[in-house]
Amino acid sequence: MSRLTHRRRAIIAAVGSAVMMSAGACRAAAVPVVAVVALNAGTETTDFLVPYGVLATSGAVDIHAVSIAAGPVALHPALNVELDETIASFDAAHPAGADVVIVPAVHDPSDAHLLGWLQQQAKAGATIVAICDGVWPVAAAGLLDGKRATGHWYSLDRLQSTYPSTTWLRDRRYVRDGTVMTTTGVTASIPASLALVEELAGRDSAHKTAARLGVREWGDAHDSTRFSLTTRDMMAAAGNWIGFWRYERIGIPVSNGMDEIALALSADAWARTYRTRVLAVAPSPGTVRLRDGIALLPDAVDTAGAVDRLEPAPSTGEAPTAALDRTLTSIERAHGAATADFVALQLEYPARRLHLQPRQEGRASARP
Repeated sequence: MSRLTHRRRAIIAAVGSAVMMSAGACRAAAVPVVAVVALNAGTETTDFLVPYGVLATSGAVDIHAVSIAAGPVALHPALNVELDETIASFDAAHPAGADVVIVPAVHDPSDAHLLGWLQQQAKAGATIVAICDGVWPVAAAGLLDGKRATGHWYSLDRLQSTYPSTTWLRDRRYVRDGTVMTTTGVTASIPASLALVEELAGRDSAHKTAARLGVREWGDAHDSTRFSLTTRDMMAAAGNWIGFWRYERIGIPVSNGMDEIALALSADAWARTYRTRVLAVAPSPGTVRLRDGIALLPDAVDTAGAVDRLEPAPSTGEAPTAALDRTLTSIERAHGAATADFVALQLEYPARRLHLQPRQEGRASARP
């Protein structure tokens, strides 16, 4: 074989290697595709909007909010949205599947369309992230068999008995085991989402995102003993529930460009007092486009007769996550510290429960 032939083969091999390396680099540099999925009826407000907002704020991913079917999505306990994509349209646009699928708590964790789609995405290689009671459909899809996981403080005992093949952990805000991540209660969506940003885009990107959100750390440490339904919590809940004559309709002004995270935290907290209905009030008819593209369907336009009072809209100068502390302070002023603590219990929010004694007054069996 001539020297020229050897050289030609060497050059071809080198070019081929370079092309393969270049293609690999392109694949490695590809922006991760993240889908946050919602059932059209009964998807947890914060579980859905906060991870979407955190990932969108990072600018490090190709983020998609997808519903099971076309039409409005009724979030719980407040707000209604309509998404631009369904799981069918997402699949058509992304036949290889998502890199990450985020699953909020939903009212029907056995929904066949949701379970089938999660199994399909997991089989294609997606990391599945269950926020709070989003762990129920993920477990029902068989994606937690033999894995370690966590969940909302109230659900852990029932999860253990229902899915004994999973090792259920306490004292962790989020748990990553292979291609599945699970979290504790509602507010764990913030640190878990930042941990996801760090994994997908690096620590520097996570730090920058956290700074924009007003978050100082996103570790997984958690004191589960602070979270149980005490006599004080039950008395606050019962008193608010029974006093129907004191029920109030609170309006939160909404407008184009409003931050999804701040709105979700404010509306979700107010709606959990057991004496408040939260309405999104817009300045004019039509949908409201939130900061990162979610279409919000206002509950009212004219406040006359629609609400009993308006709460201030989240400030554009306020860090989005500060909205929760501000709202809990407002709830305490309006309805007392016990109600504010009860709301924090439902949200599994550590900052508000730190002043309480662990397992104060024992545990009770009624779910908030």
